[in-house]
Amino acid sequence: MRRAFLAITGLAASTTALVVFKGSPATNQVAQNLPTAQPVDPAGQGVDPSADPAAPGTDPAEGGPTPSKSADAPVSPKPGKTTARPSGTKTTKAPSAPRTTKPAQSTNRRVTGAGFDNEYGYVQVQIVVSGNRIVDAVALSLPSGGESDIHSGDVSSAYDGSGGEVVRKQNANLNTVSGATETSNSYKQSLRSAIEQAF
Repeated sequence: MRRAFLAITGLAASTTALVVFKGSPATNQVAQNLPTAQPVDPAGQGVDPSADPAAPGTDPAEGGPTPSKSADAPVSPKPGKTTARPSGTKTTKAPSAPRTTKPAQSTNRRVTGAGFDNEYGYVQVQIVVSGNRIVDAVALSLPSGGESDIHSGDVSSAYDGSGGEVVRKQNANLNTVSGATETSNSYKQSLRSAIEQAF
């Protein structure tokens, strides 16, 4: 009886050892076939630790993987760097404000000649000059009173204005007005003085 018990116990022990012995490689095989745990980056994608350090997605300085960026996550440029402009795009300058030209200033000058006295009164002439031309002339003062008014009127009519003899001749070589010789000569003297100042 005792011998039979020992035999059964030994048979059971050997069967258990055999099962454990045969089961161990299978267990190891299953363990070898299981995937190794991979580090997970914040974006939720796994990283293969066996990847080449120089391959994209790895950090060569660390010799290990760097977390890959999610395709949906926006990439912001690093401070101090500018993003490249896509090829084929053109930048246009804003249209500049049209230049405003100042209105041309009048180039006319008024030049007053010296005054001259004669036996009938005081004569003084002023001319208007534009560039190098006389464009107008006027007697500022002529003898007055009695017949002098008549003679002064004749002198003024002959010499003054934009259509008078002064503008036509552009000098002081004027024809003497009949009956107003003294006034004519004084006018010419004052005109000559103005022309000398102007030119």
